[in-house]
Amino acid sequence: MITAKFIFGKNSLITGFEISGHSDYSRQGSDIICASVSSAAYMTANTITDVIDLPADIKTDDGYMLLKLCDGDAEKSAYILRGFMLHIEELQKEYPQYIKFERGAYNA
Repeated sequence: MITAKFIFGKNSLITGFEISGHSDYSRQGSDIICASVSSAAYMTANTITDVIDLPADIKTDDGYMLLKLCDGDAEKSAYILRGFMLHIEELQKEYPQYIKFERGAYNA
């Protein structure tokens, strides 16, 4: 199962996310759920770091991605991160047995 956790700052804006696990919907290379989540996560990370040019701490591994914005940058990326969160939330509604969506982790 894929777990998607979203991190919020003091101002209630999303300041990052953590995606972990595999959906096991299908075999590797044909798993549309893993591909959807991975593609959206990488697009979000690349847009924040390479298009908007905001600094972020990013860690990746097999079946894992963590993105945390550096202090003070949440407003510039708020729409992108919110769109990504809504995308994951909708995927979870369609495939609840393969994606666990968590909202409301707060980073003080």
